[in-house]
Amino acid sequence: MKVTFLGTGTSQGIPVIGSTHPVCLSENPKDKRLRVSVLIQWNNYNFVIDCGPDFRQQMLRSKCTKLDGILFTHEHADHVMGLDDIRPFFFRQGDIDIYAHKRVVKALKRVFAYIFETENKYPGAPNVEVNQVDGRNFKVGNLEVIPIEGYHNQLQVYGYRFDKFAYLTDMKTVADSEIEKLQNLDVLVVNALREEPHVSHFNLEEALSFISKVKPKRAYLTHISHHMGFHDEVQQKLPDNVFLAYDNLQITI
Repeated sequence: MKVTFLGTGTSQGIPVIGSTHPVCLSENPKDKRLRVSVLIQWNNYNFVIDCGPDFRQQMLRSKCTKLDGILFTHEHADHVMGLDDIRPFFFRQGDIDIYAHKRVVKALKRVFAYIFETENKYPGAPNVEVNQVDGRNFKVGNLEVIPIEGYHNQLQVYGYRFDKFAYLTDMKTVADSEIEKLQNLDVLVVNALREEPHVSHFNLEEALSFISKVKPKRAYLTHISHHMGFHDEVQQKLPDNVFLAYDNLQITI
């Protein structure tokens, strides 16, 4: 299995528009972060978790030419607003599978009503095949996926486990019963917004504490704000098996 970090930034991305913060002015490519998403590939399957407003750019950059489906964590704009850009995939392949909580599907139908229209549908709009995620395990391609429930402040969100890999973003609290589903991982990806506490995201300390509970062989931090600091400086402070993810990073599990 190959995982490509399509984006590792928070909702505004880095650099933030108009910001003079030193990280936003950095010339290091690892300090430039698109909105958060990953591409997971195995056995000629390509699945994406979330498709934010940078989705088109991310697909071009990754040279992805086939998309088997999108798994949504939740409905916030930085995770869903690229859905219209599945059109080239749809024109070549037909209906695109999406996987999401029923609340997220409802939000997508509101924002992208023309995609879900069943009568007099605009001919250039894509079609999706909705697969509702309800907490039970489900299949994508030939792999079983385990949903991991957490809370983004008061909002329910899903992370997803694929075999020995798990991806969690926008988490603030995760019940012990859900952490049990994350045992024996080779790789865990989890959000870490910044060093200071935040109402709806793990900060760095909370993310490291969560990693110590899960005990994966390796962990990668994502959904990173410019307030976290420069990539190279933050990486030097992390435990040996914890890495600050960056855009275009590819790992093999």
